[in-house]
Amino acid sequence: MRIIDINPQPNWILSIVAEDGRKGKFDVSPYLKFEAFEELRDIEEFMKVVNGGYFVEWDCGADLSADTIEANLELS
Repeated sequence: MRIIDINPQPNWILSIVAEDGRKGKFDVSPYLKFEAFEELRDIEEFMKVVNGGYFVEWDCGADLSADTIEANLELS
């Protein structure tokens, strides 16, 4: 899956649009318990997500692959 648009929501949800037109929501909150995602507990840091196409990433170094997002995407 290639991500063409991503919009972070203030509840640790990423609204995703895939290249093939699928749309959905991905909940990042289960990952916040891991050290790599610790800084994202600050919602201002979470909102700074960057779309890398085949991954998303944040300044703190946390990232998620498009495969992980696709496997857990709640389609809308």
